[in-house]
This record gives sequence, C-alpha cells and structure tokens, in this order.
Amino acid sequence: MRILVIDIGGSHFKFLATGHKKPVKMPSGAQLTPQRMVAHVKRSTSEYDAVSIGYPGGVHRGRIIEDAPNLGNGWVEFDFQKAFGCPVKIVNDSAMQALGSYRGGRMLFLGLGTGLGSTFILEGVVHAMELGDLPYRKGRIYTEYRGKAGRKRLGQARWAWHVAKAVTQFQAALQPEYTVVGGGAAAHPLRLPRGAVRGHNNKAFLGGFRLWEKRVLKGIRKKAKPGEVASFGM
Repeated sequence: MRILVIDIGGSHFKFLATGHKKPVKMPSGAQLTPQRMVAHVKRSTSEYDAVSIGYPGGVHRGRIIEDAPNLGNGWVEFDFQKAFGCPVKIVNDSAMQALGSYRGGRMLFLGLGTGLGSTFILEGVVHAMELGDLPYRKGRIYTEYRGKAGRKRLGQARWAWHVAKAVTQFQAALQPEYTVVGGGAAAHPLRLPRGAVRGHNNKAFLGGFRLWEKRVLKGIRKKAKPGEVASFGM
C-alpha cells in the first residue's frame, strides 16, 4: 500500500509518499486552510492509497476537535477522506513524530516548534498530551518559554536552559525510560539532561507510515493488536 504522510506545523507543512526519499516542504501559517493544504498536496502527487496527517492541535480518536491557533479556519468539519478520495488517519503532530521515534517501553516525547508538543507512549499505547499548557512561572505556561516565540524573547542560551529544565521536570513527574526531544527547534544547540536524546523531524514520516502497519510496532511491542496504537490516546 502506498501511503502519503503529511506533517503540518505552525510555519510549514511537509509531505512524503511511499517510494520517495525527500519530503516536499511548503509554508503554512494563518492563511493555510484544509482546502488549500489538500490542493497543494494534490498538485504535487497522486501516488497514494492512504493518507496519514499529523495535525498541530487537538485530535480525538482520529477526528480534529479544534482549529489550531497558528493555522486558518475550517479544520474541524473538513472531510479529508472525501477530499483525498482514500482512507485517512489523523493524529496530533507530536504523537506522529513520537510514534516514529519510539523504540519500546515508556517514552516521553517533547516537540519544540511553534509551541511545545508532548506525547507519552506506554508499552506501545500512544497518549497525546498538552504539557505545554501547564502553568510554569510568572503567569506564563510552558509553551511560552519553550516555543518559537519564547526562544526569540529569551535568547538562545536562556531558552536552552528552560528547555533542559522542562525536560528534567517532566522526567521526574512521568518517569519515562527515555525522552526524545524533537521538533524543528531541537536543531538549535541544547544540553539535554541524562536520559534525553535529540530526535529528528523526519521521524514524523516513519510515524505516519507506522499508522498503517497491519501489526503496529511489530518487533517493538509484541502484544500489539492491529491498529491499536492508532486507536488510543489520539
């Protein structure tokens, strides 16, 4: 089966189809509606039988439940399956990258991008979270210190310090076996605490492909049932 994976971010969206090595990258932002996104993708490729979408906002059991603050409107009610003419699975964008980064056991994923994405995978079951919305300090939430605007306001050194502190705090609270720090901003210099490793944005595409595997995470979680990871916590 040929799969098209679309990874939508606050400033760019990227897509990659089975058999291709290099993703196509295009601007997103406040002018990007689902209609425009689909039109851009379909102009570039028609070689797919199924679609995976990583969406930078609330997703519940495969349905978008809120318009993302950094994108245009109309995402909640949009019929992606009709637009693409094939089956479509939608998950939170951090959950998709986390799934591609997963090596088994208990993993915490933190995505540094326009905001702060977060996902916890517990023995193969994916739980998308919103840790970035938790209160942090001076009346601000975690996202305001770790997202794109926070880095611009704080400067690289202070931003990196707050990122490391957040990783340490979340590790202490959630007790993962390992933590992956990904997202576009993870490419900037960071000194991560013990137990944390730097991820790669392209892992989102692996996560999108994994959503359609007949045996989810085969070889990682031996007791997984078909489609189980795609059905829980996303």
